Amino acid sequence: MISGKAEERTRTEDTMHIGLGKKTRRAYGFDEIALVPGSKTVDMELCDISCSIGGIKFANPIIASAMDSVVDSHFAAEMGRLGGLGVLNLQGVQTRYDDLGHVYERIAGCDKDSFVEVMQELYKVPVQEELIEKRIKAIKKTGAVAAVSVTPNFAEKYGPIAVEAGCDILFVQSTVTGIEHKSALGTPNLNLHKFTKNIGIPVVVGNCVIYKTALELLETGVAGILVGVGPGAACTSRSVLGIGVPMATAIADCAQAREDFMAKHKGALRPAIIADGGMGVGGDICKAIACGADATMIGSPLARAKEAPGRGYHWGMATPSPVLPRGTRIRVGTTVSLEQIMNGPAAVDDGTQNLTGALKTSMATLGAETLAEMQECEVIIAPSILTEGKVYQNAQQLGMGRK
Repeated sequence: MISGKAEERTRTEDTMHIGLGKKTRRAYGFDEIALVPGSKTVDMELCDISCSIGGIKFANPIIASAMDSVVDSHFAAEMGRLGGLGVLNLQGVQTRYDDLGHVYERIAGCDKDSFVEVMQELYKVPVQEELIEKRIKAIKKTGAVAAVSVTPNFAEKYGPIAVEAGCDILFVQSTVTGIEHKSALGTPNLNLHKFTKNIGIPVVVGNCVIYKTALELLETGVAGILVGVGPGAACTSRSVLGIGVPMATAIADCAQAREDFMAKHKGALRPAIIADGGMGVGGDICKAIACGADATMIGSPLARAKEAPGRGYHWGMATPSPVLPRGTRIRVGTTVSLEQIMNGPAAVDDGTQNLTGALKTSMATLGAETLAEMQECEVIIAPSILTEGKVYQNAQQLGMGRK
């Protein structure tokens, strides 16, 4: 059941039309909104940026995407040491090849016209189940939380293997995940109610972008949901498929679903809203939290770390699709250590480093001592927020004008 606030919003949006016979609503991205400081500020040392997923607490709300250019076992362990979480892709190259050196060499070495075919070839090699155990145990050996990702159609096959190996959190991800899927072959879809009840560890599912789907997913007993379709730097789903909702609106809608879920299930463990993709700088992470996210999943900002396995490149999860690739390979370069990207000190002025420092400073300016308090701050629609007064920066490609 939609809350009164959600019903009122829906009625207002239904008055908009693209043309005769097609209703629509306005949606906003991070570049179109701004956070409004009020009359209270606090010292940043008082700001607590910890978050919780399935009862597991993390020192900061930054999650490294389950992408082969970002997370391997070593990177996941380092994310854990720095207080965040790294998610390993169980259907990527990490579980297809024991020796990964030549794999990353081929991906980094091919030209822009051949990389899709190269990736399709590399990802044809079957997943080796013994490598699932090996990669997870390598993470657990360091004392870090082990989180892995699978697609819904392989969750029941690889999920139990991951749990047996010591996995702590299971992410079940696809471009869009809902409750109902109709198969042309009559294959039954994953029963999330049953799966989350029986798997024995917290399950995070995604992705979704609307209130109704978020609420339905939360009702299955998941520990969190991933919000976002197509905003990632290397993702091409929005151009290939024409789908997606700008992130600020998607997060706010799904966060409202979580609030209504908690109102219905008083005393239940609070599911996490995880903003997935579209955040390239510290300010984007701050806006995601303010819109209602409890944590943020990012890829390209972390792919630039010296510890990232991608050798200065970053590619989308659906890039190797044998039928319809929905991602590309982008050059992000290798800049500084993961620790410097996460916790500083920043050596650049564009917001790509010291992400936790940016979050704490924003919270301090807004007078928010916790992420929950930051979610209550005022957010305004501000289309000129990134260009107002920035003539010199844009002309000289400095600071906010860097391309």
